[in-house]
Amino acid sequence: MKLKKQDIYKALETITVPGEGQNMVESGALKNVVTFGDEVIVDITISNPSLQAKKKTEVDIMKTIHDKVYEKAKITVNVKVEAPAKPASNVIKGKPIPGIQNIIAVASGKGGVGKSTVTANLAVTLSKMGFKVGILDADIYGPSVPIMFDVEKEKPLAVNVDGKSKMKPIENYGVKVLSIGFFTQPNQAVVWRGPMAAKALNQMIFDAAWGELDFLLIDLPPGTGDIHLSIMQSLPITGAVVVSTPQNVALADAKKGVAMFQQDSISVPVLGIVENMAYFTPEELPENKYYIFGKEGAKNLAEDLQVPFLGQLPLVQSIREAGDIGRPAALQTATVLEQAFDMLTKNVVQEVVRRNDNLPPTEAIKITTMAGCSAVK
Repeated sequence: MKLKKQDIYKALETITVPGEGQNMVESGALKNVVTFGDEVIVDITISNPSLQAKKKTEVDIMKTIHDKVYEKAKITVNVKVEAPAKPASNVIKGKPIPGIQNIIAVASGKGGVGKSTVTANLAVTLSKMGFKVGILDADIYGPSVPIMFDVEKEKPLAVNVDGKSKMKPIENYGVKVLSIGFFTQPNQAVVWRGPMAAKALNQMIFDAAWGELDFLLIDLPPGTGDIHLSIMQSLPITGAVVVSTPQNVALADAKKGVAMFQQDSISVPVLGIVENMAYFTPEELPENKYYIFGKEGAKNLAEDLQVPFLGQLPLVQSIREAGDIGRPAALQTATVLEQAFDMLTKNVVQEVVRRNDNLPPTEAIKITTMAGCSAVK
């Protein structure tokens, strides 16, 4: 069947660009349509920089042409992102840390889902792959990364960098680590209000000698609160990884975590969702899988939210044991855990590469109204 341009334009008049009220033709987003027999190439430009908006645009165009023009059409959609310029009064570029290529926030809407465990094992796996990696433990009230790296008794030293005194991160397993846990006693509670916590984080971010890093992982506290906003106001976050377990209680909070990053006032690309404690396999029955917390809940959530699913991690006793003794489980060799963390890490790196190829650099946010603190719709 020979497709006609006018039929394509008429079909695309029935759908809108994500985040805009006008249809794709009226808004000027549709730049060009080329047809050749049953093949069609559509060039479109959108202003929403999120991966989800780009994917939705592709899917909507293909579905509409198949439904309204020709169900067997061979369609190629080229989506270009041109984020609109923002008023200078409401933009801060943030303070990118010299030498750090990618900053990944690891978050969860709910505590106890293994976010810090995922962060630690993701970091050591990246290091094993040859990347230069650092972790900023931003969980001010419950820092656990020093324990997981067996460095809880260490204290960062001061070093001179370009005439300025800076903190030298503690290093183990090829990963540089900074945490508020290095500056408090093990039995000391951190009873700070938001501004004081934010000030401490800024010091660990900008007054540290991180050196050259391919990845800086930020282990965020649970929830969607003040610390998260402080981090995103201070740094241009490359993307966010959200960790959840499969049960509904955790998924409800993970959904809010994704929604926080996707707010218009924040707009941090979500690299994907990790399903932790996906299933339990007893050592004596290695072929059996028991879905203690439900089956594929986080995987289904990722599909519903149209964000990448990064992988499943099993519930294995040695993960907990490895974290407690300060040697992340991903350092094991020839185990199911090593394979699971390798696959997860490869998927994260792939999404970072895709994000950097397809989207403009993230800017640190500046919240000037209460909109940034409102409930996510």
